[in-house]
Amino acid sequence: MATTNLNIRTDKGIKDQAEEIFAELGLNMTTAVNMFLRTAIREHGIPFELKLDVPNETTAAAIEEGRKLMADPDAPRYASMDELKAALDI
Repeated sequence: MATTNLNIRTDKGIKDQAEEIFAELGLNMTTAVNMFLRTAIREHGIPFELKLDVPNETTAAAIEEGRKLMADPDAPRYASMDELKAALDI
């Protein structure tokens, strides 16, 4: 089997953390990258789920409500949790 070199750039901290994990698994970086590439070939794509972090409907509504409150100069403001609790009679 002929081999070739693969040069990639990554953050040093990311590389170091990955090497620590691979070492605990008994792997080196080359073996781990080859495992990823072989799995991508076998799966015909990235071998893990890629998705955007999209909030669910309830969270999206809460975010929108918060934005509206922040834009409303007449909305109540509290400087501390104690002030908020007092306003809520808690």
